[in-house]
Amino acid sequence: MAKNTTICDTDAWNYMSTKTFNQSEYFAQPSKNPARMKPVAHFFSIFSHMKRSEFLKTTAAITAAGMIPPLSSAAGEASPVIRFAHLSDIHVKPGLVPETGMAKALQHAQQQKDIAFIMNGGDAIFDALEVDKEGTRTQFDLFNNILKKENSLPVYHCIGNHDVWGWFIKENKPDQDRLYGKIWVVEELGMKKRYYSFSKDTWHFIVLDSTQLNPNGGYIGKVDDEQLEWLKQEVESHKDKFICIISHIPVLSICAGLFFEKNEPNGDLIIQRNLMHTDFLLLKKIFLQYPNIKVCISGHIHLQDEVEYLGIKYFCNGAVSGGWWKGVFREFGPAYAVMELYPDGQVQRTMFSYE
Repeated sequence: MAKNTTICDTDAWNYMSTKTFNQSEYFAQPSKNPARMKPVAHFFSIFSHMKRSEFLKTTAAITAAGMIPPLSSAAGEASPVIRFAHLSDIHVKPGLVPETGMAKALQHAQQQKDIAFIMNGGDAIFDALEVDKEGTRTQFDLFNNILKKENSLPVYHCIGNHDVWGWFIKENKPDQDRLYGKIWVVEELGMKKRYYSFSKDTWHFIVLDSTQLNPNGGYIGKVDDEQLEWLKQEVESHKDKFICIISHIPVLSICAGLFFEKNEPNGDLIIQRNLMHTDFLLLKKIFLQYPNIKVCISGHIHLQDEVEYLGIKYFCNGAVSGGWWKGVFREFGPAYAVMELYPDGQVQRTMFSYE
């Protein structure tokens, strides 16, 4: 049944004249305020045994007089308490396509209804892991200039792996530079620290730093020990609010296993350590203690999925850059998500193509 649609009297009669009629079926999405259903319930109790002709005449008269509410007011959906845009994996770099693409995505997101803020999901720039200081400066300047010019909403930032400077530079490694690693992106984007939290209305947001340097090479998806202890304190001290967790690397994802679009020779489908949180089993034990944790959102994979597991929704929200500014990646083109968080803890995601 389409929302905000009033069932006409003939439809109501057809429902009522069947042997299996019940009010919960007629009002497919009843109001969360039981008091608003009383006039409607009373209406059915009076008219359920009328002849069809009498029913149509009477309901037409009392509806015109405003004595019963239309379906849209009696069973309307609750409005989201928070609506925000999640733009992940922008990967901006010098060039017409990435520069205009980032601008278009920001413009498009701000045209959506009642967007409270923008969440940058990480990988704001194309790459800093292997790029020298000058090249990284150019990318950060470009990101900030476009953001300042094209956006008027508050912005919260999450660190992506490609926002980290210098980890994979092989010659003249800048590991003695003060900006080496994550310090540069934290300062450049004006973040409180590499992980942080904030609250809005009935919701608490926890922004994780999910990219850690792997002693065995490369990087790994997880929270470090310091961050883990902080996370435990955050969820414990915010039991009175619903919780939304944001990370760059997915905490849980099916598309993390589909990134390379292949099986191993023995048939295994592998999720690599840098494509999903390797500490998920540990995080799961924590999450199970707090039923107010409702949703985790991420990017990183450039694919989109939705997983519901043990009462928590996990959304991987694609990439603004799509296939790194070369069109579609697998089945998914450039896109961003609008997240709607409701006062009862429900969550809804809508993906938007901005091109």
